[in-house]
Amino acid sequence: MPLSANNPDKKSWLHVDKNSDFPIQNIPFGVFLTRDDVITIGTRIGDTAIDLGALHQLGYFKEIPLTDDIFLQDTLNDFIADGRKTWRAVRNKISEIFDSENDTLKNNNKHKEFVLFRLDEIEMQLPVQIGDYTDFYSSIEHATNVGTMFRDPENALLPNWLHIPVGYHGRSSSIIPSGIPVRRPKGQTLPGDTKTPIYGPSKFIDFELEMAFITTDANDLGEPIPIDEAEEYIFGLVLLNDWSARDIQKWEYVPLGPFLAKNFASSISPWIVTLDALAPFKVQGPKPLKEQLEYLQYKGKKSYDINLEVAIQPQGAKETVVSKSNFKYMYWNMSQQLAHHTVNGCPVNSGDMMGSGTISGPTKDSYGSMLELTWKGEKPLEMKDGTKRKFINDNDTVIMRGYSEKDGMRIGFGEVSTKLLPVYKKK
Repeated sequence: MPLSANNPDKKSWLHVDKNSDFPIQNIPFGVFLTRDDVITIGTRIGDTAIDLGALHQLGYFKEIPLTDDIFLQDTLNDFIADGRKTWRAVRNKISEIFDSENDTLKNNNKHKEFVLFRLDEIEMQLPVQIGDYTDFYSSIEHATNVGTMFRDPENALLPNWLHIPVGYHGRSSSIIPSGIPVRRPKGQTLPGDTKTPIYGPSKFIDFELEMAFITTDANDLGEPIPIDEAEEYIFGLVLLNDWSARDIQKWEYVPLGPFLAKNFASSISPWIVTLDALAPFKVQGPKPLKEQLEYLQYKGKKSYDINLEVAIQPQGAKETVVSKSNFKYMYWNMSQQLAHHTVNGCPVNSGDMMGSGTISGPTKDSYGSMLELTWKGEKPLEMKDGTKRKFINDNDTVIMRGYSEKDGMRIGFGEVSTKLLPVYKKK
């Protein structure tokens, strides 16, 4: 099926600002609560939210074989489970409905009242029910930086790192959409001058700049996904702030890896941008430093050129951009991650989420965590209000943004914005 929605010459009859992340060529998918307290599946063009449930009920998708309630749900899971053929047909149809040359909905004011919402009339929800969450560790710059800090430069990468996309299973119950605040967690830490752990609030709260992909139903138990088919089962991408408590992590991670240091919260952007929308921004990824096993070898372009940035906004002050990175720096790409995840026959379901791991670039201003940017807190960052940060302070808001741009076309994700609140105290 052709990707007619990607036509760069298309214009919408809805207003779209010049530098909007959401032109008619994007058409992301999300879930929102309307002004009438109804939860619906929708999309966005410019600063207008579009109720796909209402569009479907009014007959605008009659040429596409969809169930009556496909968009009248509180998650995208069933829609995603319908597969790429359905996603493409729906996205192409939305593009047709809102094309500047199409007057069908444009001139129907009654229908528009049911379908269109200003952004201040809606409340974004978590777009999918995430059954399982996996986080990878796939940036060679990040892995090298962390290994250098805690081991030595000569042994920065562990022996398996160049052979497998390293990952761990996380906790899906604490994944939240942008705008939901996070509490500073408590846990066990081992101060540097003691041999006995203590219990209390984490002192070293950090962000991790990541992206995550959302999968569809992909395989049965025991059935691997070949690397050349992996993208068929990836619906789209979101921005991911995988919060970390570095002092808790340092004490607990041996021998089984991250636990309480990571599962207290992970924040994602609410609009899922499809791989189809990102197709024009495919690029060649980094060349392998060692020959990879056959099931991880691929042909063609599997990486994506997505500009990323992180800002910290102290309470009552202007934000300070602290990092600018790019998704294309990832050593292990999404196809390799999914192929490796399933090579043992692990089944993948609709709505599963897989994080990239911290995305660090080759320069100091492109590192994807405070751990790296301040080098374990030894080189604090100065904010615009004159205060300094080793890690994230209470009442700071961390904002992540991402977009792709080429030949005048911009496709973006909006932002994931999360405020860190003080430790929970029972009232």
